[in-house]
Amino acid sequence: MENIELAEKIITYLTDKKAENIILIDIRKKVDYADFLIICSAHSTKHTQGLSEFVIYEMEKLGIKPIGIEGIELGQWIIIDYDTVIVHIFYEPIRKIYALEELWGDFPSLKKLHLESFHFQE
Repeated sequence: MENIELAEKIITYLTDKKAENIILIDIRKKVDYADFLIICSAHSTKHTQGLSEFVIYEMEKLGIKPIGIEGIELGQWIIIDYDTVIVHIFYEPIRKIYALEELWGDFPSLKKLHLESFHFQE
């Protein structure tokens, strides 16, 4: 699976489970450890945990396992590392504190996703 296809699939799963304020950031030209960051929010820590568990489960059905998972126990900031795509699932108040997308502000944000469907366009 191509890296962007992987990102699109993950975004679809996040959208299906009502993740909020989904952002995809293209970091291919700036760093060598990943191609894309996905950042999204959830309305509770249970929601963050549910989102992460759903993404992990659905990706494993496709034969794709994360190389690392952090933060699932507390559910405030969960990171799922799929090598080329890194997923950050925040409990909304925590996302505001860390403002991760602002740290990547000079990188192209491919799309703020408030749509029912997503298709990557360069």
